[in-house]
Amino acid sequence: MIAAIQNFDTSALLYIQDFLRTPFLTPIMVFFSKLGNIGFIWIFTGLLLLISKKTRRGGFDLLICLIAAYIVNDLIIKPLVARPRPYDTIEVLQILVKPLSSYSLPSGHTNFSFAAALALTLAYGKKGALAYIPAVLIAVSRCYVGVHYPSDVLLGMLCGTLVALAVYLLLQKYIKTDFIRKNML
Repeated sequence: MIAAIQNFDTSALLYIQDFLRTPFLTPIMVFFSKLGNIGFIWIFTGLLLLISKKTRRGGFDLLICLIAAYIVNDLIIKPLVARPRPYDTIEVLQILVKPLSSYSLPSGHTNFSFAAALALTLAYGKKGALAYIPAVLIAVSRCYVGVHYPSDVLLGMLCGTLVALAVYLLLQKYIKTDFIRKNML
């Protein structure tokens, strides 16, 4: 099973490299890939939301989800799985961004993006769901630039979503003070 996944992942990345990379699309994908670096776009969004009393709870929930997603993804799962980056195992793969020193599975950029998108959706409904647009573009870009396998991205989506959901449910149950927000949902 693992060998079949690895074969699919390798074939998919080489297909992207050989048939989907274009001079028009490459700068766009590199931009979205870098947009997710250290979760900057999501951290910045959370800090902005903390400014207004009306959006403070959503910003708080978002930032807590990002912290939890980082702990689960980067401090627990990545070291346990210890999957090498695709460019370390596929000799002909050309990456479009600087090589990274961390492990590959699951994708941190995708994990943070999907945790943020769900947190924003739960806090702000349809307006918050617009966060899935950059989240999906960031996720796809990680394969496009050659730093993640497709399965890394899929597991990053799953991990970020599950962590955000768990954190959201815990925050709704245990933090109900006016310090953050009253009944925004």
